[in-house]
Amino acid sequence: DEVHRLAMAHDNFWCTAGVHPDEDQVIDPTLAQLLEMGRRDKVVAIGETGLDYYRLGDRTVADMAWQRERFRRHIRAARTLGLPLVIHTRAASADTLAILKEEGEDGSSGSVGGVFHCFTETAEVAQAALDLGFYISFSGILTFKNAQDLRDVARWVPLDRILIETDSPYLAPAPHRGQTND
Repeated sequence: DEVHRLAMAHDNFWCTAGVHPDEDQVIDPTLAQLLEMGRRDKVVAIGETGLDYYRLGDRTVADMAWQRERFRRHIRAARTLGLPLVIHTRAASADTLAILKEEGEDGSSGSVGGVFHCFTETAEVAQAALDLGFYISFSGILTFKNAQDLRDVARWVPLDRILIETDSPYLAPAPHRGQTND
């Protein structure tokens, strides 16, 4: 609600509706709630949603069933509304791609597509995402010294399928790495 109010208060702001996969201490929206939020003025996509197995801690991938179910709910909302998805995937690309396909995202005209945001995966994952009709978005990570593999992926992705993002307030590009990205 707070983000939506912000979008409504400014002519040049829009928003998305969803819950980030790392947010495990929130009340999960039902499909009906996601549909209601997605129908609001200035809501242009569903997400950020997806899977993140990077910070499992003492949990296992099996313990992340709640995350996979949340992701499926977001995909169903996007498909019902005809809105694109904003996908987050970290250390979970195989499951992310499999669930998208299981939920009907196949790159056809009936797919909603969207963007794999803050992309840090391989060229193979990028190709699979492109085949499903998604754009690939890169952040300031591209400028990090240890990101040569990611720069190679970025060179390979077709220019008409690349987006550039700030991921503000995170991931400031070099030489501002570690600072607030504004």
